[in-house]
Amino acid sequence: MSARNHLSDRYQHILKATIQHYIATAEPVGSKTLLEEYKFTVSSATIRNALGKLEKEGLLYQPHTSSGRIPSDWGYRLYVDELMTPDDRIGEKIGYYLHQNAKSPAWSLESLLQRATQLLAGLSGYIAIVTLPHTLTNTLRHLQLVPVSDRQIMLIIVTDSLQTRSVMIEIPESMATDKKDGLAEELQILSNFLGEKLKGYCLADLINLDWQQIEREFTRYTHFLQQLSQEIGASLQSTATPEIIVHGVAEVIRQPEFAQWQQVQMLLHLLEAEQDRLLPLILQRPEPEKSAKKVKITIGSENPLESMRPCTLISAFYKQGDTPVGSVGIIGPTRMLYENTIPLVESTANYLSEAISK
Repeated sequence: MSARNHLSDRYQHILKATIQHYIATAEPVGSKTLLEEYKFTVSSATIRNALGKLEKEGLLYQPHTSSGRIPSDWGYRLYVDELMTPDDRIGEKIGYYLHQNAKSPAWSLESLLQRATQLLAGLSGYIAIVTLPHTLTNTLRHLQLVPVSDRQIMLIIVTDSLQTRSVMIEIPESMATDKKDGLAEELQILSNFLGEKLKGYCLADLINLDWQQIEREFTRYTHFLQQLSQEIGASLQSTATPEIIVHGVAEVIRQPEFAQWQQVQMLLHLLEAEQDRLLPLILQRPEPEKSAKKVKITIGSENPLESMRPCTLISAFYKQGDTPVGSVGIIGPTRMLYENTIPLVESTANYLSEAISK
């Protein structure tokens, strides 16, 4: 239900002030504090009554009977969806830093993502996570076969997002030769031929590619091409699950929400040993009614994983053209500075989309 439909302006202002004060201080908020620091023109008793109503609505709660109030997960949800205004200046700031510092003359995609993750963690003060692009959505840009020994060849694949993959392949008997230069020349011819034939193919399509036409043109290499197809498929399938780059853990575990070591252990275990459980959350698409929003926000108990219940996850896809290929995210306590974090994630995703689409 919309806050504007069931809360008066005064109650909205009091809820907003309570959440902002708690985010800034991590201390429960009382009526006296609100009156003194937010210059309300009503009495302390009126504010106290409003806090009581907001608690009954489930938007605030008291951690102890004699303390002030703190936001519930639903309170944060209402605040994020309707009461706060993202600070676009912080988004412009990380966009500037990324353009200035993330790329270098010898840049690679992974170094770009590493640098972006570091900047995102540094500016937000939370855990920054970026998934490497899902390999199977990339297309082939370059293919090279390089002789390594008398019996082995290295297959090197470069994708349009500048990811490089390599795999070792045994040379079949039909291609064996005593002349190393002769093998190198043959492999160069075959590399040129395959590169021309396969350029632009989605890597997922290579796994099930019908090689018969190509085999007819290169009859001598039939067995090798079949083996090559299997090696490409096995290599791609082995990395079908995207990897995650993580920075900023040390800063977050200093937050008071993680004072209990058990909570820290659960979060660290998730980030280090259970990334396969974290990935579906990061790569989950927005709900249909929220599909127009670039950033997905999952707050506290909305997270299906117990280790994420004290946390908020803010994530956005970065794209290659119109195709989502990876995700940028921030994990922090639900007491998060949402005004800054949301534009940081969105701007980083926009930058990476621009960088890999060029």
